[in-house]
Amino acid sequence: MAENNSKTPRPSWPKRIAWLVGIWGASIAALAIAAYLLRIVMDLAGMTAGNP
Repeated sequence: MAENNSKTPRPSWPKRIAWLVGIWGASIAALAIAAYLLRIVMDLAGMTAGNP
């Protein structure tokens, strides 16, 4: 296995955690947008779960 001998410093832990939280938040936002768009399409198609 090759050893990592690069001289570039690794990012700090707070920066790594910030990236993790940022990517997680972006994925949750993308999922929410996709669900909202799907709900709009279903409403337009008449597939609502309204009261009978």
